[in-house]
Amino acid sequence: MLKHAIRSGISNHDSDIGIYAGDVESYKVFSEIFDPIIADYHSFTQAKHNPKNCLSPNLQISDPDNRYILSTRIRVARNLAGFPFTTFISRDQRYQVEQHILKAIKTLPEVLQGEYFQLKNILNSNVKTWKTNFFPEKGDRFQQAAGITRDFPDSRGVFLSGNKKFMIWINEEDHLRVISMNSGSNLAEVFDTLCTGMETLEKSLDFSLCEKYGYLTSCPSNIGISMRASVHIRLPNLWKNKDFLIKFAEQNRLQIRGTSGEKSSVENYVFDISNKQRLGVNEIDCLKILSNGINKLIELEMKSRD
Repeated sequence: MLKHAIRSGISNHDSDIGIYAGDVESYKVFSEIFDPIIADYHSFTQAKHNPKNCLSPNLQISDPDNRYILSTRIRVARNLAGFPFTTFISRDQRYQVEQHILKAIKTLPEVLQGEYFQLKNILNSNVKTWKTNFFPEKGDRFQQAAGITRDFPDSRGVFLSGNKKFMIWINEEDHLRVISMNSGSNLAEVFDTLCTGMETLEKSLDFSLCEKYGYLTSCPSNIGISMRASVHIRLPNLWKNKDFLIKFAEQNRLQIRGTSGEKSSVENYVFDISNKQRLGVNEIDCLKILSNGINKLIELEMKSRD
């Protein structure tokens, strides 16, 4: 089991983490390995999960004309209790997970109702845009080495609400990736939509959760509140000074990714910036960290333009 957990890191020496959990018990059985990695990544020697707070935050990003921010997105990762994670799940168990989630989706409020698209049907149809716009590719070499892409594309798919502001990936890196998104910079509105969906799903689904590390995920980088709030932002002047920008992100507990996400390049000075810390903080803390950091970046971008 340990050999399986570290297989991705052994195969990919440039991996940021290099280890994936196969199930809830992995975090206990292999704690001597997981704990130092978690402490280093999340900057905690010991952390107790802070419960979520879905009160609408009083947040404002100073980009009223949407000059800099193209879109806002918040996602959470979840795994169903009682099932192995995607690195170790069997084909039959993956199907059961899909069916449990689809049943829960039917209870979503009318404003979030939409349609479920099985990935195997998307790949076999002429509607190729679904794959590129709303669902990731088969998986990168890190996921493949970890065993996440086994039996692809069986029991995988994407649920998309009719207004295209709420989405659920099923059986990607985790059992669920629940995503709220919108154009522009209204972070509070996107968070409210996410909370509406999650509150409904939690009535029907039991998630893997522990007091010490919060919501448990395949990759240790996502444990805790397991929430990633991000904006697509265009900062041409600051991006020309990448060393400063990377240092700023580290000092402000932010993470910079490429235009198309992790491991991608930056195109037309547009990149993805999000909260890095997910453990030892609650959801509102993360949103405040992101909004404060983005406001500072926009102010610096405007000054560098003068």
